[in-house]
Amino acid sequence: MENHERKNKVAEIVLIFWLLKIVATTLGETLGDFISMTLNLGYTVGIAITFAFFFVVLFTQLSVKKYISFIYWLVIIGTTTLGTEISDYIDRSLHLGYTAGTILLVSCLGLVLFLWYLKYKNLEVFPVTGRWKEIYYWTAILFSNSLGTAFGDFLGEYFGMSFLQGALVTGGVILVVVLLHYLTKINHIILFWIAFVFTRPFGATFGDFLTKTPDEGGLHLGTLESSLVSVGVMSVLLLIEYRRNKLHKNIDS
Repeated sequence: MENHERKNKVAEIVLIFWLLKIVATTLGETLGDFISMTLNLGYTVGIAITFAFFFVVLFTQLSVKKYISFIYWLVIIGTTTLGTEISDYIDRSLHLGYTAGTILLVSCLGLVLFLWYLKYKNLEVFPVTGRWKEIYYWTAILFSNSLGTAFGDFLGEYFGMSFLQGALVTGGVILVVVLLHYLTKINHIILFWIAFVFTRPFGATFGDFLTKTPDEGGLHLGTLESSLVSVGVMSVLLLIEYRRNKLHKNIDS
């Protein structure tokens, strides 16, 4: 029997959450490419390294008794980095292509959400308490970030979009989701997962824009340099989130 007295373990879904998510996806893309491409370790080794990192930070997250933003966002970075490697491995090592990869990952995400709903009769993403519900949560997030990577690459491969065009398309989808949230009564959980999936290709295409050469439509800043910039931006956003949470805690008390 799960202990429902445990405190919430995940971030609240507010504006700072989405800003951190986008920067984390950019970092996941550039860091994943740094490991597999810049260091020339390949996608199989890249998956092994990023999975090990993801496993360690996820184990830490599952072990703590309350929400700790630094640990939580390390797991998010772990899912985005591993998601990059999974998507690229499906396409370039298994040679399934981004279309088949997208279909496969959509199916995996749908299965996880279906099993989650069967067990808890809801898909609420805040608050999250209890070990097994948190495992469902992180599994869904991992597949969401992998799917977002595959879909972003699919846009470039199938429609021939540049990185900026891909970012505009996915950014447009996110804007529509925001408008639907405020202007309609569409289920907020459905809108959350749509937005969560599409913030991944939005951040990923921006990461590619930073790292790819001008001939490929990018700025050629380098994977390591772009990753360091993303780390700096995330650090500032985490400080803002910490102060916000502290302020709200003081008000509530």
